Amino acid sequence: MVGVSLGIAAWGLVTGVAMAKSGLPLQISILMSLLVFAGSAQLAALPLLVSGAPVWMIWAIALCVNLRFVIFSAPWRPYFAHLPRWQRMLRGYFTADLNYVVFMARFREPRTAPEQEPYFWGGVATNWPSWQLPTLAGLLLGDAIPTEWGFGFAGILALLGLMYSLLGDRASWVAAGVACAAAVATAALPLKLNVVVAIAAAVAIGLLLDHVSPAEAKPVEDNT
Repeated sequence: MVGVSLGIAAWGLVTGVAMAKSGLPLQISILMSLLVFAGSAQLAALPLLVSGAPVWMIWAIALCVNLRFVIFSAPWRPYFAHLPRWQRMLRGYFTADLNYVVFMARFREPRTAPEQEPYFWGGVATNWPSWQLPTLAGLLLGDAIPTEWGFGFAGILALLGLMYSLLGDRASWVAAGVACAAAVATAALPLKLNVVVAIAAAVAIGLLLDHVSPAEAKPVEDNT
């Protein structure tokens, strides 16, 4: 997570600046950053909050933008389903795009292991402050940092670099290509639902490829 923390920090800084320039009270903006912990949902809900939109509409848009975390949670079940509900809910709060990707790249086998707990919380210990501290800095220094600087694109570059490092076989390349095509084809959908469509398409094509041509089981080495 250290390798992508600069991109996350840049993204958080831009989000903080956007909230500061929106006119929301500082206390509300800080509370929103700490509780929501999702930059895309914060930016989507921000203009609705400022315009006085109904609460149900703000909740609905934030839910649509964050639907991708429902898809993220499904592959995570084999690792954390045995934990008590409150511990799973706590992990749900700390779940983010990049620490999910890094964790799944490290533990490809869907089974529990003792090293998963410290690995997960180590990623959280890097990811959470990398987002929250720059966001708070953006809130406090909003007037001094122009939004035209485009720091948010650094977060996208960090995500793209990490994604490229994970494309190690034909199935992953095909799934990534399908996701890109689906995102572009459905770009006109409201509430950024094209992101949800792209993730669902990638998961579907990945499962299909695994079913059609499952990977050969590798023999387990006996080191005894």
